[in-house]
Amino acid sequence: MCLVLPEVSTAAMSVFLTHFVRALPADQHAVLVLDQAGWHGAKALQVPDTITLVPLQAYSPELNPVERLWLYLREHFLSHRVLEGYDEIVAACCQAFNALTPERLRSLTNQPWIQKVTS
Repeated sequence: MCLVLPEVSTAAMSVFLTHFVRALPADQHAVLVLDQAGWHGAKALQVPDTITLVPLQAYSPELNPVERLWLYLREHFLSHRVLEGYDEIVAACCQAFNALTPERLRSLTNQPWIQKVTS
């Protein structure tokens, strides 16, 4: 799931978690692995009971599966372009995310440590 929002903040993260939990089957619990961005662990963050947030070590982008996703999106969709304003930026980001297949997403984010904890 992806939301394109105009800012990154505790409020935006709370909105994301609200939408994310609605997409979960009622009998499932999700574990989200996050970097230590301030809005990921803020006291004001509203985390639903069916979600557990697990912070990665500080300054460890090599452990963060989403880093490879951002690199892929930049290299294949978002670099070497001039975008005219906010609406074009949002459209380009949406187009890039919508082009991802489940298989591509898995191949980009399937870190060795994730394989160990999910097998």
